Amino acid sequence: MLEDKTGQPVPQVTFHTRVGNDWVDVTTDELFKGKTVVLFALPGAFTPTCSSTHLPRYNELQPVFTKQGVDEIICLSVNDTFVMNAWKEDQNAERIRFLPDGNGDFSRGMGMLVDKDDLGFGQRSWRYAMVVKDGVIDQMFIEPNKPGDPFEVSDADTVLDYLAPKAELPKRVSLFTKPGCPHCTRAKQNLSDAGLDYEEIELGSKGVSYSSLAAVTGRGTTPQVYVEGELVGGADELESWLAAR
Repeated sequence: MLEDKTGQPVPQVTFHTRVGNDWVDVTTDELFKGKTVVLFALPGAFTPTCSSTHLPRYNELQPVFTKQGVDEIICLSVNDTFVMNAWKEDQNAERIRFLPDGNGDFSRGMGMLVDKDDLGFGQRSWRYAMVVKDGVIDQMFIEPNKPGDPFEVSDADTVLDYLAPKAELPKRVSLFTKPGCPHCTRAKQNLSDAGLDYEEIELGSKGVSYSSLAAVTGRGTTPQVYVEGELVGGADELESWLAAR
């Protein structure tokens, strides 16, 4: 039975983390006392929904959460610290603290430890999110208790809407590039100077090819920039678009 612990203190747990070559123990109080923290928990590192949607959007919106007074965003999973560290590196999610609940102690204390034996996972955390203020749970966002892996209410946008319904969201920018392309370097610099975060899709990396570029953009040169799903174009067109903002 999943438990809504809104209004209660978070469980007292010591997390065993690895920083570089050293073991570093972190307590619940160190994480939550005197702070406003958003924590989202998920079934497992490197799993599809967690990697494609849940984690990336929190990482993308972290600056907006910070503007609303959130001191830190924590991603928790019943995985060991080595797995969580590798996942953080793979996802380039430097804005998020990855917290290994390897023994499931925190998830158990939250009433969120569930059996996923049918998937060969053993015991894992149910998917949820929460806002914690000075160690006390201000609000929980628990996925509905139904088969599968529902992902309906613990997403970053839902939590942000609870904290600040009128918060301005950053534009979503995607940038096709290739190694050694000076115009790509110029485009990236112009986006950074304008304060716009971007997702870089590099040809030759992770299966992205010239065919991918042509299929998506209909063009054969890099860079190609998309803003909110609309094609802006190359470096020169981006400069014109930025100048007209």
